[in-house]
Amino acid sequence: MDKRILVPTDFSKNALNAIRYALDLYSKLNCEFYFLNVFRLDNYTTSTLMIPEPGSAAYESAKLESKKGFEKLLDILELHHDNPKHSYHTISTFNFLSEALKQTIAEKDIDLLVMGTQGATGAKGVIFGSNTVLAMERIRECPVLAVPEDVRFSAPNEIVFPTNYKSDFKRKELRYLIEIAKMHEASIRILYVSKKDTLTTLQENNKLLLAQILDTVDHSFHTLSKKDVSDGIMTFVESRDSDMVAFINHKHFFFGSVFSKPLVKEIGYDATVPILALH
Repeated sequence: MDKRILVPTDFSKNALNAIRYALDLYSKLNCEFYFLNVFRLDNYTTSTLMIPEPGSAAYESAKLESKKGFEKLLDILELHHDNPKHSYHTISTFNFLSEALKQTIAEKDIDLLVMGTQGATGAKGVIFGSNTVLAMERIRECPVLAVPEDVRFSAPNEIVFPTNYKSDFKRKELRYLIEIAKMHEASIRILYVSKKDTLTTLQENNKLLLAQILDTVDHSFHTLSKKDVSDGIMTFVESRDSDMVAFINHKHFFFGSVFSKPLVKEIGYDATVPILALH
């Protein structure tokens, strides 16, 4: 069955970059790409009691703009990404982005959500736009891949997988990580950041389980003695020029200890790798 990938777009360069990255990352697989544009109406706010109806002049005008945006997008993709393995679908909808994403993921049985990341204000020190952060936190039906706006695709050679070994691992959780590694013959570097060098019995068992799950791909284990987890991950990625970071997004773990504000601030505009949130 073809892989189904959803990429929301506002027709910006940032969104186009995320689309191109997804097309290149999955160039070897048969894929159906769903491009989603959530259109807004200039004079409509959430405080307005009147919700614009399909058929009204304002609604139809906004929908037409969305359609024109998709025509331009498909023209660009036809010129640069003519891959017989890929087919494209466009969806224009009037909705809140989070609702539109969840609805499309359910209706189209989406395997992966890819989003461009951009600072909400464009200010230095902000890596993720608020929409991307919300998606990574709330979308639990499929993995979310966030692509920083300055990243140009090159086949990943090394993917960093930070873990504290405190939760057990399941094959289905790591399926997309293993798939990407196999497609591009990439190595997975498992990173444990801690001030303590010794692992508990539970952690040792989980580490063994992870080694068994990853036995079909090249992988290695690394320990970094640092107090700050986010700083440790960033140091490791930068020192090795790694190409991607993948997390298992256990509730609270992802945003509580790793994607806390310090990491966002520290990486800032210098982020050069996509982030894959697995569930």
